[in-house]
Amino acid sequence: MSSRNILITGGAGFIGSHVVRLFVNKYPEYKIINLDALTYAGNLENLSDVDQSSNYLFEKVNILDADALSQVFARHHVTDVIHLAAESHVDRSIHSPLDFVYTNVIGTVNLLNAAKQYWKENLDQHLFYHVSTDEVYGALGETGLFTETTAYHPNSPYSASKASSDHFVRAYAETYHMRTVITNCSNNYGPYHFPEKLIPLFINNIITKKPLPVYGDGLYTRDWLYVKDHALAIDLVFHKGEKDETYNIGGFNEWKNIDLVKLLCKLMDEKLGNAPGTSETLITYVKDRPGHDRRYAIDASKINKELGWKPTVTFEQGLSETIDWYLSNQEWLNHVTSGAYQSYYQNMYANR
Repeated sequence: MSSRNILITGGAGFIGSHVVRLFVNKYPEYKIINLDALTYAGNLENLSDVDQSSNYLFEKVNILDADALSQVFARHHVTDVIHLAAESHVDRSIHSPLDFVYTNVIGTVNLLNAAKQYWKENLDQHLFYHVSTDEVYGALGETGLFTETTAYHPNSPYSASKASSDHFVRAYAETYHMRTVITNCSNNYGPYHFPEKLIPLFINNIITKKPLPVYGDGLYTRDWLYVKDHALAIDLVFHKGEKDETYNIGGFNEWKNIDLVKLLCKLMDEKLGNAPGTSETLITYVKDRPGHDRRYAIDASKINKELGWKPTVTFEQGLSETIDWYLSNQEWLNHVTSGAYQSYYQNMYANR
């Protein structure tokens, strides 16, 4: 299928905007339909550089609106879906689990139903690509890696909702013979990241000289991947991934939170012209969150061996580029951290 009308859900969000930008620029023969509800983390400023492109259009639709989804499929003759729309912050899921059930589970089923109905005559000629997370696998000890066959063991409302959505995608593939693919990715970082997650939050707090809230003992370990490398992996899986397969996408790049924070402080001090150690004085240990998984780490050897993907950016390079982007785009940062963000921040961190 040379000409495609690809529906990318959550395309105004962090990862989604990078995927939209890549596809719009790389595939002028495709029509890219960005569907986003524009909740707190969805921001059309993320796509201001491509929003006038002839092969791009935007639909403000919530995936909880089943009728509106069906209309989008019919109006744009959608041939494929890349599904990124999701509530994704663990802390928020602890405070409001039902929001995650509605968006991540019911929203995904609504989207599956809309695709199944519209593609009913030739389901095997279309692709439903579901983007998920490594958190569905639970936590690791000091050794070992998550593989595509690791048993699911979600430990937070967020990861439970994503695990459920993964299962529904597999169920539709098995029951209705829908052509699907799932990827489970490690922690992403990079430009346009809403400052509730660790790296953009701490960049913003160093800029504004606020405390850097580190959970517990700071020894929680995560595998970090530059968002542009994730977008390249999604492009590769979309075009070359095997039907009904799962691929894990990781950075081969584990960092303990406190070590990452100290590296970030060092780089920020260098870029801001601060005396060495200035930003580290902002580190503040706060009460741990419930159900905090100790360690995640992805074995991405399958996507490497079968599709030839591997990260192109080192962590130090990616982190430096990320900091430079935030320092050069403080107007964007000021926009997204005004208003509702302030009450969110107060609720999440200041009261601990």
